[in-house]
Amino acid sequence: MTDEENNNLHTPLETDIQDDAEDIVQFEYNADGEEDLKATLKKIRKDLKQAQHEKQEYLTSWQRERADFMNYKKGEIDHNRKIEAMAREHFAEELLPVLDAYDMAFANKEAWEKVEKNWRVGVEYIHQQLLKVLAENGIEEIAVQIGDPIDPMLHEAMNTIPAGENDTDHTVAQIIQKGYKNGDKVFRPARVNVFEK
Repeated sequence: MTDEENNNLHTPLETDIQDDAEDIVQFEYNADGEEDLKATLKKIRKDLKQAQHEKQEYLTSWQRERADFMNYKKGEIDHNRKIEAMAREHFAEELLPVLDAYDMAFANKEAWEKVEKNWRVGVEYIHQQLLKVLAENGIEEIAVQIGDPIDPMLHEAMNTIPAGENDTDHTVAQIIQKGYKNGDKVFRPARVNVFEK
């Protein structure tokens, strides 16, 4: 084998080792051809200082990239949570007319009581399952009762009703339509009539 063929047989690791060997600090020599230890030490210190500076730059750059990635990851998690909340709300909004239909059916007590009992129990069970699915997705009904003070964040006043002697001003007189919220966010306020003196 020729020397040229031997050189072509070197593995990448051997090539890296040879490159590193060329970077090793060579001794400095003075004019007389003797080793100049002070010059060599000065060169080694300079190389060490440069290596430490480069190491610090790489470390700082890596830490900055890692912090940027962590911020990106947090932003993605927040973004995904917002999308999930919006999807839950959209899902609930699609089901609200169904819940309203149940509420209208249950509101007419006299007609509801005339329905065959087994059928009525089945429909009420399906209604409970629907409410359970919504609750598992963070959607819940806004609790409102007649006599509750009006809260513009939770209630939408549709009409006013003249208050009698025993009725308190600016309280719920009648519940027209139930409201729903997702956590603290109200996506449909309860529609009510309000007592007013």
